[in-house]
Amino acid sequence: MHDIRAIRENPAAFDAAMVKRGISGASSEILAIDEVRRSKIAEAETAQAERNAASKEVGAAKGRGDEAEFERLRTLVAAKKDEIAALEEAAKAEDEKLREVLVGLPNLPYADVPEGANEDDNVEIRRWGEPKEFDFTPKEHFDIEGVKPGMDFETAAKLSGSRFVVMSGAVARLHRALAQFMIDTHTTENGMTEVITPVLVRDETMFGTGQLPKFAEDSYQTREGKWLIPTSEVTLTNIVAGHIIDADYLPRRYTAHTQCFRSEAGSAGRDTSGMLRQHQFEKVEMVAITHPDKSDEEQARMTRCAEDILERLGLPYRTVVLCTGDMGFGARRTHDIEVWLPGQDTYREISSVSTCGDFQARRMNARFRDENGKPQFVHTLNGSGLAVGRCLIAVLENGQTEEGGVVLPQALGPWLGGKTQITSDGELV
Repeated sequence: MHDIRAIRENPAAFDAAMVKRGISGASSEILAIDEVRRSKIAEAETAQAERNAASKEVGAAKGRGDEAEFERLRTLVAAKKDEIAALEEAAKAEDEKLREVLVGLPNLPYADVPEGANEDDNVEIRRWGEPKEFDFTPKEHFDIEGVKPGMDFETAAKLSGSRFVVMSGAVARLHRALAQFMIDTHTTENGMTEVITPVLVRDETMFGTGQLPKFAEDSYQTREGKWLIPTSEVTLTNIVAGHIIDADYLPRRYTAHTQCFRSEAGSAGRDTSGMLRQHQFEKVEMVAITHPDKSDEEQARMTRCAEDILERLGLPYRTVVLCTGDMGFGARRTHDIEVWLPGQDTYREISSVSTCGDFQARRMNARFRDENGKPQFVHTLNGSGLAVGRCLIAVLENGQTEEGGVVLPQALGPWLGGKTQITSDGELV
């Protein structure tokens, strides 16, 4: 959420940043509402002062025996009480109107974020690995002969509908091994604390990280009103919601392996084949809570943590900075990591690492005490480390053989009991 004081102090800068997000003239409506709200508050304060003064004089008038003045003052006190209540109610209504506008606006991009309209304007900053040259035409993951026995979309559709999958045998074990490899790497080498969180959360938890109210249709809600998390960014970030923590408690670095649920409301017709875009999937998430001075450094660190997972698996990737038109609602800067998928002959996103500044912290009221003991908002960051299903796709497609088997990354050996490949019959050997 945005700081109204910062908008008051420099509306031109706010508008200039919002224009990069495709929104023009945002400050005019905000400041108009704010002016009415502040005037109602000032009027209420003046009326309260007048009521207080009249209340003090009531007793004096009574003591003098001045019944006329006593009655006038008593009537004035009663009238002021009603006036104050009406003004406070009007100020509250304007405050809610202001909040509704502010929570619907995306975060301000950092000055170094490239301007652009969509993914075509993203800027590549590096790439690693060379896509493998195959002696045959590589297949997409769901068409690889050895994968078919362990990846059942028909049964999943019978059970749940489209965009679900039932995994079994070698494919299921490989999927589990990838998640364990990621979690173990982040906790033993990358300084993150493993957390197991709920996947059902309250409205205010979803609001804190920006999923509500604007993106309600992208998530699933139960009959009881709780939400299935679209990512454990929601739960991990909200660990500090409502707290004022000591500066030496920072940074906090969390990781979690969870089920994630998304309605994919805006992706009709996209990636309908295979398991690239599912309603239910698994991710290993990374979240950091930092001092404002350290958030840029932390984003670079988290990006490297995600890239390192791909490098250990031998998967070629490229890293891009998202342009202003392709960035998520709560981000100030985002690094997307895109893994090479031979079956599609292209790079596809497997991780987004975003720094949100104090945008989420304001929504959550998450603060720390600075060196002077004054409460300040923390900065929050989140990123995939990695999306397990998409990593599975990349391992299968990059390791496929002409016979229909899959050669698996050596790095997964300890998590696969030393097994090194999936045969064309679907066996893990």
